[in-house]
Amino acid sequence: MPELPEVETVLRTLETKIKDRKIEAIKIIYKPIVSCEENTFKKKLIGQHFRQFKRRGKYLLFEMDDITLCSHLRMEGKYYYLEKDAPIDVHTHVVFYLDNNYKLAYHDVRKFGRMELIPKNEKYDDFKDLGPEPFDKHFNIHYVKDYLNGIKKPIKETLLNQSFVAGIGNIYADEILWSISVHPLRPSNKLNDVEIKNLISSTRRILKKAIKAGGTTIRSYTSSLGVTGRFQLELNCHTKENCPKCHKEIVKIRVGGRGTYYCPNCQVL
Repeated sequence: MPELPEVETVLRTLETKIKDRKIEAIKIIYKPIVSCEENTFKKKLIGQHFRQFKRRGKYLLFEMDDITLCSHLRMEGKYYYLEKDAPIDVHTHVVFYLDNNYKLAYHDVRKFGRMELIPKNEKYDDFKDLGPEPFDKHFNIHYVKDYLNGIKKPIKETLLNQSFVAGIGNIYADEILWSISVHPLRPSNKLNDVEIKNLISSTRRILKKAIKAGGTTIRSYTSSLGVTGRFQLELNCHTKENCPKCHKEIVKIRVGGRGTYYCPNCQVL
């Protein structure tokens, strides 16, 4: 699943390609992708321009002239920027025809992605019950300490909870916990102040580095917009065989139903 760095990469790339472009027509092939009635979706978006490009957690937010298009890629959603007459395949479900003889095609093999329309200039602080952004000043030791207090679930599960902090997924949760030498099954409320401080700083450092690298191209995810993520070359734990610190074998377990990688020598429970 695309995580915060991948979504940020898609957003920044799309901004360079479609900023201020006008939607002239829309083709909806698989209707469940769109949350409202098809004619309503088309009526509200045709004639609108892509003005501002924002992200909240893993949501893409395209602010138009007087409405906002919200898009979640879910497991395998991708956007393709194509010439108007270029062919589309069976996994393309929504197509936006632009005023420059190009089209923006939404491609999703598993059809899990969703698009919805929300009011223009909506405040995003409490959007979709998401927690603070990792780079937000509110994601600090006081907030994290208060949130974790009393939570006995494994810290890996808590990191994946979007109401705790927005945008972290499976890959980066593994990398963050490895970097601070915390076992993924450690109860969330058992982290001490030093570990909490390290968790915050490592989260920001790793995500910032991943964004700079264009995200992680791994398994089924690629940006599809001419950008190849390079952060997979810098992964230390997730999908790796041996730990770069101690050279012991990396172990894979399941935590909260997710495949989880850790070093049993460096991340002692």
